[in-house]
Formats: sequence, structure tokens, C-alpha cells
Amino acid sequence: MKYRNLGKWGLKVSEIALGSWMTDLNGLGAAETARQSIRAAYDAGVNFFDCADAYSGGEAERFLGSVLRDYKRSSYVVSSKVFFPMGRGANDWGLSRKHIVEQLDNTLKNMKLDYLDLYFCHRFDPTTPIEETMQVLSDMVAQGKILYYGVSEWSPVQLCKAIAAVKELHLRPLSVIQPQYNMVDRYIEDEIVSICAENGIGIVPFSPLAQGLLTGKYRKGQPLPAGSRATHQADKQINNLLTDENLGKVEALSKVAQGLGVNLAVLALAWILRLPQISSVITGASKPEQLEANVAASGLRIPDGALEEIEKILAYHPFVRKIG
Repeated sequence: MKYRNLGKWGLKVSEIALGSWMTDLNGLGAAETARQSIRAAYDAGVNFFDCADAYSGGEAERFLGSVLRDYKRSSYVVSSKVFFPMGRGANDWGLSRKHIVEQLDNTLKNMKLDYLDLYFCHRFDPTTPIEETMQVLSDMVAQGKILYYGVSEWSPVQLCKAIAAVKELHLRPLSVIQPQYNMVDRYIEDEIVSICAENGIGIVPFSPLAQGLLTGKYRKGQPLPAGSRATHQADKQINNLLTDENLGKVEALSKVAQGLGVNLAVLALAWILRLPQISSVITGASKPEQLEANVAASGLRIPDGALEEIEKILAYHPFVRKIG
């Protein structure tokens, strides 16, 4: 396993991280499989474990914390997020000082931890001033409850406003962002990557395999694999990605991966890590075998020729509009 700094900061995180969004805790067998996946990740050198208060209503935090307690606290980096409703009250969601303080305390209780290494604003809250949110996050760093803070899925304008507020108020810095990023969703390359580079902000993307599209198991003209996410996912995100265009790209990318002697998932993860601004890639694993495959992407350098071929396949064109 290779490690990278979190942006310009001193914290080192594994190139491959393990997220908890898709962790299945329904039933003794499922919980044991999830436990084995976390342990397999740790044994493989993964030191970054991501979670959120909204995952399974707090159960994911409690579960992750219970497994990580077997390890020395200094040996791993753990994160959580705040924003989504955790109750029916008017203040049970968002990024107000009240909700962040209360929910952070609840997260620490769930995980039985004294502090979080990373804490993210899960989404943007248009009902709360950015200054209020940045101030309370900075205060939580000062109190030692979190070490670094960041945001997830904020627009370039929102991110720039947050950075400006931090500088104006002389707050502890915004150190990391967690956006969606993969071969078929490259919006962060237009502006966000350069914003982060200029400000020393680390990038730890989620959904690197595009809901499973980039595993190669979904093929054009073939039925959905039994038990796959596309057969049961409630919000149908993966189903919306299963277009003829995307499946055609998957076929072409699979040939590139085969030529390099790796599977498509490994290629997709290593492709994300080609950017120096990426600190870690947050992967999901429903069983230990998937984790082992993901870890193979760490340290894999894609040859320039293959990168050029991938660019032709993806045919990405940033949105550019002449002004004036």
C-alpha cells in the first residue's frame, strides 16, 4: 500500500480507503462479512476509513467504531460527515452551529472515540451562512474533537466562498474535499482540482467505480447480473448509468485493462490516482475479495500510451464558454 499526504498537510492516508456507505449490516452473516472486510483492509495497509452519521441511521458509525477498537488509535484515520436529517426536529439537520456540535458529539459517542481525524459537511446548507459553518468547524478543531475538516459535493463557487470565509476570519484551514469522481463523471477537473491545488486541499473522491459500472460486470446486450446493485438499488443510480454509450466505453476500457494485465476496476482506480491532487480513493467492498482487488490499484502507474487511449475512449470535453 502506498500513502499520500492529505493535500499539503502532514496527515498520511492510504491511496485506497474503505467507505461504509454500502455496508450491509442486516443479519449476523452480513455483519460478519462487513467485519472481515474492514479487517482485511487494515491488514492490507488501508489506514483511512470513511463513514457518515446518516449511514444506517448511525448504525454504520457504531459498527465501524466497534471494529476499529481492535487497533491502535494512531494507526488509522477515520472520518464522518454531517448534514442529513437525523430526526424530525427543525434543527436535526443542516450545518448550523447547533446541529454540528450536537451531531459531532453523537458521532463520537457512536464510535466511542475522543476525536475524528476528518469531518465533512456532507452537502451544502443554503439556510446557514458559510461563516457560521466554517467558524464552528474551526472551533471543533481548536477543541480537539476533529483534526481536519472539509466538505463533500460543494460547487466551485461554494468552495471558494468557504475558503474566503476561512481566510477573512483567520480560521483553521479547510483541508480536504470529498467529491464524486470517476471515469464517467469528471466535473471536478473543470475547476475544483485547480482550486484545491492552489489552496493545498486534499481530494478523497467517492464512487470511483460509478456505482459498479466500471467493474465491467454490466455488459451491453446481456441481462443484469443476479444480486447486483442494479437489481435492488432503491434510487436506481446505477441503472441510470447503464446506457449504450457508457456500456460501449466499458467494453473498450476493458480491453485496455486486459492489455495491462489488470481488471477494469483496478484500472479505474489507478486512473483516478494519476492526479497528484488525489490523496486517497474511497472504495466500497461488500466482501473481502473485492477489497483485495481494489488494493491492487495502489502504486499502479498507467503508461502514457494507455492514458492517451483512455482519453480517446472517454472523449471528455469540459464545459467551456467564451465570455465577452
